Amino acid sequence: MTFNFDQWVDRSHSDSVKWNKYRDADVIPLWVADTDFLSPPAVINALQKRVAEGVFGYGSPPKELVELMVERLRERYDWTIQPEWIVWLPGLVCGLNLAVRAFTTTQQTSIMPSPIYPPFMQAAQSEGREFRHVHARVHHQRWITDFNETESTLTGSEKLLLLCNPYNPGGTVYRREELLAQQEFARRHDLLVCSDEIHCDLILEPGLRHIPFASLNEDAANRSVTLMAPSKTFNLAGLGASLAVIPNRELRVKFARTGHGIVPHVNILAYVAATAAYQDGDDWLKAQLDYLRANRDLAFERINAMPGLKMLPIEGTYLGWIDATQAQLESPYRFFLKAGVGLSDGREFGNANFVRINLGCQRALLEKALDRMDAALAAR
Repeated sequence: MTFNFDQWVDRSHSDSVKWNKYRDADVIPLWVADTDFLSPPAVINALQKRVAEGVFGYGSPPKELVELMVERLRERYDWTIQPEWIVWLPGLVCGLNLAVRAFTTTQQTSIMPSPIYPPFMQAAQSEGREFRHVHARVHHQRWITDFNETESTLTGSEKLLLLCNPYNPGGTVYRREELLAQQEFARRHDLLVCSDEIHCDLILEPGLRHIPFASLNEDAANRSVTLMAPSKTFNLAGLGASLAVIPNRELRVKFARTGHGIVPHVNILAYVAATAAYQDGDDWLKAQLDYLRANRDLAFERINAMPGLKMLPIEGTYLGWIDATQAQLESPYRFFLKAGVGLSDGREFGNANFVRINLGCQRALLEKALDRMDAALAAR
C-alpha cells in the first residue's frame, strides 16, 4: 500500500491548535509538534467502526493493546517488560508532572538538560519546587549533556533526573555508552529517573536504534519511569493515549496513587486508535520516516546555507533546533514571524538565540517556509 504524504490537509479553519495560532494571517505554522499528515488508514478505519457502535461509556485498557505494547518493546528495542508495569495516561505531559509530584518534595530538586521541551521546566516547578539545568553542548555535531559537569555543585537536595531521548529540541539519539553514563550519574547520587521517550519510533538516521533507559540494566530499571506514546509516531496527539512503564512496584504504586482523582482515564477512542496504530500502522510509519528524512535533508541543506543560521543534523524526532546567534537578531522568533513563518521561540526552551522548526509537513509547504526565511535574511 502506498501513502501520499504530499496530500494537502487543510487545517486552517479546524480545531487545530497549530493552525489556529495564526488563523487568518499569512503565517506558515511550523511550531507545535504535531504533523499535517493524515493518520494511518488503519487508525481512521478503526475509529469509524468504533464510532458507528454509538455507545461511549466508560472503558478500560484493551488486553490486545497491552499485549501489542509488550511485544513492540521486545521486538523493536530488545526490552522485555511485564504487562503490570504499564500505567496508562491521557497524555505524556501529565506523566512528567506526576513524576515530579510523586518523587520529590517541595524541598527537593530536579535536574534536566538545557535547552529542553518547556513542560519539563513547568513540571519541575510545580508547587514551588526548583530545578537545576545542565547545558547541552555540541560534541561531534551532536547535542550532548554531560551531567558530570554539575557534580561539584550538587547540594544533596537533588532527587529526580529528567531525561529526554531522543532529545527535544536537539534531535540527538543517545548511544548506549551515553545512557550508561547518565545511569551511573543517577546511581552515584541516588536519583530517580524519568525518561521521556515519546519520539522513540521517529529515528531518522539510518543505522541508529532507540535504547530505552530502563533497558540498560537492573539498576536503571529499578530507578526509572519511562514515558511513551503513539501520539507523535502516528499523529494521534489530540486523542491522548500515553503510558508510563515503571518496573519498580513501589515507584509504580506511588506514581499511580499520586494521579488518583486528578488525572482522568484515557478515553475509549484513544485506546482504539493506539491499538490500530500499533497493530497495523508500521508500514505507514516506515513511509512517513522516509518522507521525514527527505524533509530533514532539505531543511539541513537550506538552513545551513542561510547567512547567520546553523542547524545540526537531526538523528531523531522531526524537530530542528536552529542556532541564529551569528545572525544577530534581536529575536529570531519575531524576525521569522514577521517574515511569515511561525517557529517555536527558543526562549521557551531556555535559549532565545534559537528557534525550533517542525518538519512534519508537506514538502511544498516546508519549501515555501524556507524560501521566506531565506528572503528575510537576505533583505536585512
